[in-house]
Amino acid sequence: MAQHKRTVARPAPAWPDPVPVTAWMTQPAVTIRAAAPVREAAALMKAREIRHLPVVDDTDRLVGIVTDRDLRQIVFDPAIQERLGEVAEILEGLTVREVMTWGVVTVKPATGIRQAARLMHEQKIGALPVVADGRVVGMLTERDVLRAFEALIRERVTSARPMAAAPAPGALYEYGFPEPSWGEPWQNETPGL
Repeated sequence: MAQHKRTVARPAPAWPDPVPVTAWMTQPAVTIRAAAPVREAAALMKAREIRHLPVVDDTDRLVGIVTDRDLRQIVFDPAIQERLGEVAEILEGLTVREVMTWGVVTVKPATGIRQAARLMHEQKIGALPVVADGRVVGMLTERDVLRAFEALIRERVTSARPMAAAPAPGALYEYGFPEPSWGEPWQNETPGL
């Protein structure tokens, strides 16, 4: 007599309801005018500890973005390297308009966090200005996305069966090198000493 294995139908995984980027974006967004000196952008980014700075025109409409990478590229530009003694003067004369990225990838406030994360991954960008009616209302950074996913996983992922306790961080990662079999690494057993 043949035995039949009984299979249990499991429900298909379902994503939680879309979470708009407005729930996780950084606001208000720090912006800078296109006519501002580059040194002002660098100082603002350093003071606010940010790497992406939306650039706006005189009517506060988004026209570009300047990143820490844009600013680093100025210093290593061959034309500037040739005139190294005059770097301070050159940087003093540059405006944000001259170094910013004009084509900015943006999202709307209602865009879902998953779609925004996917866009950031596909476009290889670290932040997205959140724009409504041409104006920047917030900034969604990699850090914001990671914070959102961590919270959403913690709050919304459930299991039908008990899970084992999470291992301690030390059990997940190996730091340094394994202890040598001949003793402590700092012990130097030189004969005759």
